[in-house]
Amino acid sequence: MTIERQIRHRKKRLLLPALLLGTLQVIANQDSVTVDLGEVIIKENRIEIPFNKVSRNISIISRKDIETTPARSLQEVLSFTPGVDVRQRGVTGVQGDIGIRGGGFEQTLMLINGIKLTDPQTGHHIMNIPVPLQAIQRVEVMKGPGSRIFGQNAYAGAVNIVTMLPEERSLNLQSYAGDFGMKGISLVSSLPVDLPFGKYKQTLSISHDASNGHWYNSDYKVTNVFYEAGMDLNEKNEIRAMAGYTDRTFGANGFYTDRFPDQWESIQTILASISHTYDHNDIYIQTRAYWRQNTDEFRLRRNEPEFFTNNHVSDVLALEVNGRYQSNFGTSGFGVEGRSEKISSTNLGDRERAFLGVFAEHRIEFWSDFDFRAGVYSNYYDEYGWRHFPGAELGYQLTDRSRFYTNYGASYRIPSFNDLYYEDPSNVSNPNLLPEEAQSFEVGYKYFNKSVRFELVYFNRYTKNLIDWSRAPSDVSPNPNRWTPSNISEVTFQGIETGIQYALNLGGKNFKIREASFSYNFIDANLQQIPGIESRNTLTALRHQVIGGFQAEFFSNFETNIKARYIERMALNPYFLLDIRLDYNRLKTFGLFAEASNVTNANYIEAGFVQMPGRWFRAGINLNLFK
Repeated sequence: MTIERQIRHRKKRLLLPALLLGTLQVIANQDSVTVDLGEVIIKENRIEIPFNKVSRNISIISRKDIETTPARSLQEVLSFTPGVDVRQRGVTGVQGDIGIRGGGFEQTLMLINGIKLTDPQTGHHIMNIPVPLQAIQRVEVMKGPGSRIFGQNAYAGAVNIVTMLPEERSLNLQSYAGDFGMKGISLVSSLPVDLPFGKYKQTLSISHDASNGHWYNSDYKVTNVFYEAGMDLNEKNEIRAMAGYTDRTFGANGFYTDRFPDQWESIQTILASISHTYDHNDIYIQTRAYWRQNTDEFRLRRNEPEFFTNNHVSDVLALEVNGRYQSNFGTSGFGVEGRSEKISSTNLGDRERAFLGVFAEHRIEFWSDFDFRAGVYSNYYDEYGWRHFPGAELGYQLTDRSRFYTNYGASYRIPSFNDLYYEDPSNVSNPNLLPEEAQSFEVGYKYFNKSVRFELVYFNRYTKNLIDWSRAPSDVSPNPNRWTPSNISEVTFQGIETGIQYALNLGGKNFKIREASFSYNFIDANLQQIPGIESRNTLTALRHQVIGGFQAEFFSNFETNIKARYIERMALNPYFLLDIRLDYNRLKTFGLFAEASNVTNANYIEAGFVQMPGRWFRAGINLNLFK
């Protein structure tokens, strides 16, 4: 079967797991998302550490944050996270690139419940997340090198999406509409079943979003289906599985080049995993296998596929074993992973590669207030042989509420197939690219109590063989010269991150400010741009990022969340954005919400050549049904 026929066949095939919702009664929801972050456990696949004892800069986006942020997608939610650079090509998460601390979209690892969303074709596809926004329980954003913890793609940071399997039946329905012919609907349901040998927990989540587009050829349709199930076999053993499907079809005007305004793309992603966990006394072992397939059809002229069309089908198949052992000498972590990556493409050709990785680490606490963690990730790739990436963390608990910490880590990234082999009228390949490598250092201080969270961090990342796409200047518009990737010899990124969140509870009966937040991030890179040369990624990274906001309640049933951002990039004009959300009866059976984005009507571009929309609105309803 040809690649084109495979794609047409997959578009017609969408198997939904059967899930009987049963008879549900309507009752009020509970705001269970008001959680002390000190109680959140950061698992990182092997060693588990309470959030307040982690010697890294990690941001936690809670369920309440997700519900009350003026956003329709995970990309938009992440854009309000300090130190995270979200560069969208349109609205509501049609396609978005995630960068951390000046890193590019290829240098950030995305995970769902610890499952790595690796895409060998291009990092543009790692945000093809099959989980509807309403089904996400929390998001963990780890800033800094993560190769020692997650492997080779966690170069500048990692984002882990966490979902939950509730113990009780539930059903959430949400629908909205807005400017640009925008409309969407989502369903998130849970139906645990009591069986003779245990409780079978399961959730099914479905969402569909569509729009006519905010400018020429920017319409889209996005469908997500996500099913998750789990069962405790006994006190020691658990089995968990998940499967997801996402279909994204959109006009891609300005996404990759400004020479072809009629670009079009259709992408289907399938994700499936199964895991077994053994947890007894001092031993924890988790074995899991997962498969991810991405099917991509791209046209330079939407209605003329014969002019230029690319078809790609990539498959990633992986097996992991991770564990830990608790002893009088501390906690030891170990792991091994094997991963196969394949692609069949009309442009890139038929290619495959395989990886083997080994993890080892140990954490100890000493002198009552100190803790130290060190480890190494060793990776084997047939073209480069063995590479080793050590890392270490040191923490000092100054008081019960404050902590100093520092860490070091080495990381690297192998070029994607697009970097190595992709060519079209606007791009030329470079099969001689070398892997990117980095040495990173961080030192920070954090203070936390029930009302205040404060953090101040300095980081430094020395990068060798950084990959960037560039092209020569031209007097012709649009520029006819082709983009090409190359290794930049040495670049150092350094910066300061600081942020504070304060639970004020300030006001009277009819109006109360619940929370205020402010953050500032500065990044500097000693990379000098050759006069006239255009950089697609590196020189458009963040330089200054300011985020502020506050949440308030009034007349008991109303809530509002106001967010402001100032963004200045290294080689682009700065801009200011103001976004607002208003909720009525958010936690009740029936609720209403309204959102406004870019209230100041700013003129700005986040990625590619896509002019982002001016002031735009949407509103919707929310239903919470419980047994």
